[in-house]
Amino acid sequence: AMGFFKASAGLRGMRRFGVIAKVLIKHGLGDVVEKLVGRKDKEGEPAEIKRAALKPGVLSARRIRLVLEELGPSFVKLGQLMSTRADIFPAEYIDELRKLQDRVPPIPFPEIQKVIEEELKRPLEEIFAELDTAAFAAASVAQVHHATLPGGEKVVVKVIRPGIMKKIREDIRLMYYLADKIEKSFEVGRILAPSNLVREFERTIFKEIDMLIEAGSIEKFAYNFRDIDEVCIPKVYWDYSTKSILVMERIDGIKMDQVDELRAHGIDPKNIARIGLRSFSRQLMEFGFFHADPHPGNTIVMYDGRVGLVDFGITGYLDEEMMRQIANIFLGYAEHDYDLLLDAFLDAGLLDEETMDLDSFLIDLKDVSESFYGRSLQSISVRDVYDQIIYLALKYHIQLPRNLLLLLKTFVQTEALGKILESDESLLEFTRPYARKLIKRGYDANKIFKNIGREARYVGKYAKVMPKFVHDILKQVSKGRQRVEIWHEGFQQFDTKLEKGLNRLTVGLVLSASILAAALVLNSAQKVLEFEISFLGLGKISLTGILGITGYFVTTVLGVWLIIAIYRSGKL
Repeated sequence: AMGFFKASAGLRGMRRFGVIAKVLIKHGLGDVVEKLVGRKDKEGEPAEIKRAALKPGVLSARRIRLVLEELGPSFVKLGQLMSTRADIFPAEYIDELRKLQDRVPPIPFPEIQKVIEEELKRPLEEIFAELDTAAFAAASVAQVHHATLPGGEKVVVKVIRPGIMKKIREDIRLMYYLADKIEKSFEVGRILAPSNLVREFERTIFKEIDMLIEAGSIEKFAYNFRDIDEVCIPKVYWDYSTKSILVMERIDGIKMDQVDELRAHGIDPKNIARIGLRSFSRQLMEFGFFHADPHPGNTIVMYDGRVGLVDFGITGYLDEEMMRQIANIFLGYAEHDYDLLLDAFLDAGLLDEETMDLDSFLIDLKDVSESFYGRSLQSISVRDVYDQIIYLALKYHIQLPRNLLLLLKTFVQTEALGKILESDESLLEFTRPYARKLIKRGYDANKIFKNIGREARYVGKYAKVMPKFVHDILKQVSKGRQRVEIWHEGFQQFDTKLEKGLNRLTVGLVLSASILAAALVLNSAQKVLEFEISFLGLGKISLTGILGITGYFVTTVLGVWLIIAIYRSGKL
């Protein structure tokens, strides 16, 4: 039976690969298929079919986008991930991949109803007082419906498409297969290492389609913004939410990019931009947790002037150390302090001072940075800054962490919203006070003690593993697998000096023991061979007494000699 299931899974994979091959050939990439499958001419195959299949096409950005769109949800999501990796793909490919639309026709409502009832284990009429059967929005992995709870609360219901998990798993297996083929068949594949990209996709996609993870992200945002009135985070209804369903408060309002409608409701677009900048600065430099997809559809301006954030499927984390490094980068840019910038890059592990020419890097950094100073959002393009950063990363072979790339992408989207809202704020000037506050916070007493505790844990961890490392090294040496060589200088006559020191230490220990022994003998109640002696009127004396007195005398003489010897050596 197991063999049957494995064979059927392989058959499904081959069918899917056949579909992919047809899509590639359709878009003029038959030569790519030939390399992937090692295609050989078949006897009797019509020449026109051979020509159609193997007609070479340029692997252009547009062709790749069209292929990914036609292959469906998993590959669209993969393309969207690729659009964030400007450190890997050229700019024209990034621009084209950003056009990938994650919009598909909604699935019929009976299928959605079946998912809801199976997940919540109740008939639909017992769950919602009202549920709109027409989808409000539909994407590749989920769709959204408006609803009303029995208590009258207006909510949105986000439902994962049935069967999508299984399809994504199958597509990921196929992606690994294709990535391996590309790495073996194309030189560019060995450079780009697409299997790493597939691993990153696998790690992120399952988090994005787990509604409980998104619900947890919403709760974190709600807690972070609990005392900030100008930002609204929707409430999660946990009793109605599962791994496949998310029910949250509906935020009614105007999409942020609808400037004319904002003005018609008496809302100043520039003030909305300031709220957005304050919100983003807090996420970045106070909370270390940011909404990584702030496009107009995910940012709602409420009729009372507040800004509501929705759709928390993509978020990013920054630890305390990275938050401080980013704050230093902002301050370095804002105050033209390139030494601070360089230190921040080094602390973040982005630069390797042993393999990089830091002087050249600093010159290039100044060249690309000076033209951006003192300009407002309307006269500066964060996208230009982003492109320059990626240029430097490619030139100096700098690998940027995923969360940093996600942050840069979020900057570009935030800037786009600012320009739409006609903001004249300077991004660097706006974020400067938040950066200063973060740096100052790093010197608070509680933070210092926290850092000391963290360092102590590191020391404890190293102390714990050090014996094993030493054991492994010695084991390798004993088997002749490793060779240990020691070079030393300035240790002439070291053995003689060491021997003298050890001899003196030994004499001192013997003297101490002798004094103790003499004291014990003299104070002993046991007398051995007691006899009369008339010398100096001593009277009776025993052999034990003579031994004790002799011990005291000898140790006194030797002790005086040892002190004189040490004094003469000048080491006292």
